[in-house]
Amino acid sequence: MTLLTVWPDTDPGTVELRTEDGARIADVLKQFGVRFERWELKELAADAAADDVLAAYRAEVDRVIDAEGYIKVDAAVMTPRDGDPEWAQQAKAAREKFLSEHTHDDDEDRFFARGAGVFYLHIGEKVYAVLCEAGDLLSVPANTTHWFDMGTSPDFVAIRFFHDEDGWVGDFCATDTAERFPSFDELMASR
Repeated sequence: MTLLTVWPDTDPGTVELRTEDGARIADVLKQFGVRFERWELKELAADAAADDVLAAYRAEVDRVIDAEGYIKVDAAVMTPRDGDPEWAQQAKAAREKFLSEHTHDDDEDRFFARGAGVFYLHIGEKVYAVLCEAGDLLSVPANTTHWFDMGTSPDFVAIRFFHDEDGWVGDFCATDTAERFPSFDELMASR
């Protein structure tokens, strides 16, 4: 189940809210213009390629494109390859790319078709960690300070939506906030 955890931005030891109730998560996030919804999962092969994922969710993807005006959609596939040293390096580099606070000029819409990841939203004086799992769509509005953690052994498939052909472009904030809060691995272990 999806998990929302909220802390004061100065005290990751004080949990103000922790819930797996989807309706409550959607209500809390809606006040910041963040959209959270659940989609019915489709059957995907273990080795499904990006095109297979997009084809399986074509109706849902088209609905989001029509509603939000996205012009580019892709699927990020991160699947562990045990014993492959190149995979370990690729996974580490991919994870580190998103671990620092940043913003975007574009909304960041992600649908998890498989696996999980955590979006941390730094809004006002609070941090909202949304542990997204298969079936979750999260839409982070443009210019919202956030970071993303896929864990030390990433294993997910996520459909990504963009208003710009350049895709993902982050403007990093040069803060240490992300380093002070529980990681993806820690949040998963706490369940």
